[in-house]
Amino acid sequence: MELDKILKADFFRTNPEQAKLLEQLVVLQHGLRDLTYTQYKRVNPINEDLTDWKERGEFLFGKGKNITVYNTASVVGTVEVGENTWIGPYTALDGTGGLKIGKFCSISSGVNIVSHDSVAYALSGGKLPYAYASIEIGDCCFIGTGVFIGKGIKIGKHCVVGAGAVVTHDLPDFSIAAGVPAKIIGEVKWDGEKIELNIFK
Repeated sequence: MELDKILKADFFRTNPEQAKLLEQLVVLQHGLRDLTYTQYKRVNPINEDLTDWKERGEFLFGKGKNITVYNTASVVGTVEVGENTWIGPYTALDGTGGLKIGKFCSISSGVNIVSHDSVAYALSGGKLPYAYASIEIGDCCFIGTGVFIGKGIKIGKHCVVGAGAVVTHDLPDFSIAAGVPAKIIGEVKWDGEKIELNIFK
């Protein structure tokens, strides 16, 4: 619906201050959108344009660590994140059971890392408690879009978890895992200069 049609609605006709605020918000949104598109060739939801992702990383995890946390990321409980890690949009980091993510990690869009579940609580009609267990992701890991990592999981260093995977078992260092449930399908080779992703045949 166009702005002029919205402003003709009864609410805005009888609340001119709110109408002016809406007009100012639209001007702000267009300005931020144009700036982001010019600088990065990207169009974000307005809440992402309003926030500084590095500042959010500093607020949550301390200054000087170069941690990026998108505004649409949900962070709950006790979460530790290492330096130079990127946490993308629409992620959920649940540290109610404890969560530690290493340095130089990429946590892609839509990843859910959940250190508790309410299975026993729901099935028992609330008679049994929630279950909690800490999760650990080692340094230098890439967690693909839409991955789910459940409570109690440990992922080693230099691992790749493919998009959409559901991780239900620990992964050793240098693993490549994919699928539902996630299975090890290859290994990462790193000689200090180049990376090779070796998929098993």
